[in-house]
Amino acid sequence: MPRKRAAYATDLSDPEWETLAPLIPPAKPGGRPAVHERREIVNALAYWMRAGCAWRLLPHDLPPWQTVYHYWRLWRIEGRWEQITAVLRERERVRQGRHPLPSAGIVDSQSIKTTGKGGLHGYDGAKKVNGRKRHLLVDTLGIVCKAHVSAANIGDRDGAAVLLAGLGDSFPRLAYGWVDQGYRGPFLQWVKQVTGITLQVVVRRDGGMRSTWAPVGTPPRIVPRFAVVPRRWVVERTFAWLGRYRRLAKDYEYLPATSENTIYLATTFTLLHRLARAPI
Repeated sequence: MPRKRAAYATDLSDPEWETLAPLIPPAKPGGRPAVHERREIVNALAYWMRAGCAWRLLPHDLPPWQTVYHYWRLWRIEGRWEQITAVLRERERVRQGRHPLPSAGIVDSQSIKTTGKGGLHGYDGAKKVNGRKRHLLVDTLGIVCKAHVSAANIGDRDGAAVLLAGLGDSFPRLAYGWVDQGYRGPFLQWVKQVTGITLQVVVRRDGGMRSTWAPVGTPPRIVPRFAVVPRRWVVERTFAWLGRYRRLAKDYEYLPATSENTIYLATTFTLLHRLARAPI
């Protein structure tokens, strides 16, 4: 029997684990029996994501960090977290009365600082950020469909080209999408020809200005700096959801593939919380 420990706020609840357990590969038959339960390994990953700590700083009453890292690396190589995200995303869409596969989405990017860990990085002159850039495709509910991580000096269009070209046959219904003005130009036609997806550039209704034009003798109407942009606010909200996980506050990973899987893992936990709270 595994020894009891005090629960952490990040531990999965029973309904959450019941949803996730069938998607986690069981221990292989034969050989030495597994010492640590799969649920405890996932609990350690949830703690690691929310606390944003180094592997060696995992609490001692959780499985050893070497064991947790082993399964994290193994499941990352298998693409396990992207697969789990896909299954949970379809369940959440069905729960909200949508088709399991999205027909439209939103593409955007976020530049994030890196640390002294090394690995791929660059300088984003527009955002004044030295690090990496996260390119996301989300559905109209804001759920991550595909993630791609590049150096921050890679342009939005170049990163989105890799992102959309990597969709393959995963989203056969996807036919429409929205982007900001950073994606305008011949890129839109290229996406249409290669992927069959029609992208529409959405601009701010106020033009991004502090004030609007007015006739002579009439004071201009002052517009607040903040303005909700149609459709694009959905992906901005997704970035805010990911920001709740301190492991994603910066890019601590050496490999971009690892960074992409932290996004899928955070999305998995977010969807588990929703599905567990959903009425039966």
